[in-house]
Amino acid sequence: MEPPEPAGYNADANERETPNSEFETRTMRAWLRNVVRATATLGRGMHVTLRTLVQSFRRKAFTQHFEYPERPVPVRPRYRGFHRYDLTTCIGCDKCARACPVDCIYIAKEKAPPPAKGFVVTGFAIDYTKCMFCALCVDPCPVDCIFMGSNHDISTYTRDGCVVDYAKLPLEVAWGQASLSPTAVHESKRVALPVWTKTAEPAKT
Repeated sequence: MEPPEPAGYNADANERETPNSEFETRTMRAWLRNVVRATATLGRGMHVTLRTLVQSFRRKAFTQHFEYPERPVPVRPRYRGFHRYDLTTCIGCDKCARACPVDCIYIAKEKAPPPAKGFVVTGFAIDYTKCMFCALCVDPCPVDCIFMGSNHDISTYTRDGCVVDYAKLPLEVAWGQASLSPTAVHESKRVALPVWTKTAEPAKT
């Protein structure tokens, strides 16, 4: 004969309050697995950090490889740097200005005096505080007078120095692959006379 159950004893409630050992085991395994994964991830990250730290003491500094500006940093052939512009070829069609997505190209032109034909470009300014060097102004040009150069340094002390008027620059500086410099831009802002005068084309025979 089984002994009587104590007063207030509920078998169903007692079974529900009993811990489920299998569930606790799975939970503990999942927790340990997450701890191991987190530790491994942290270890891999610290390994990369420490390896880079050690290499920084072994390799030469960047300025030892390229003593800028005496020895400029080499750039790739298709690098999109500051523009090259040929004033003698430009016809003032405004296609580059219309293609610019940020409207940073400003062209000033006037009718060429007879017997010359077409327009005379008196101003071709690019605001490099807005330019994003997308090269979308290069493709529409019908006479190939604008390209992306390889110069990447035009450091100035004012925002005015970031607005470059290529029509006021010497022709060899404006068209040079890497001849544009802050000094040339500063000097061009003093120029009042045109750097090039359009002449009439010889009569065709």
